[in-house]
Amino acid sequence: MTLSEYIKQKRKENGLSQVELAERAGVGLRFVRDLEQGKQTLRMDKVNDVLALFGECLGPVKTNVV
Repeated sequence: MTLSEYIKQKRKENGLSQVELAERAGVGLRFVRDLEQGKQTLRMDKVNDVLALFGECLGPVKTNVV
């Protein structure tokens, strides 16, 4: 599942419109739309503001790539 799919699913599970999600997370409606549409360049702090509503956050993930 992609991040955009996850956000959209969690928003719907919680009965929120995009406007309500934006208001609760303290971000703009345009940001929520971009996030749900899978825009490649988004501010990580704002993504974490949205994810925080669902008890989640983004952070570095260790990989085996050197």
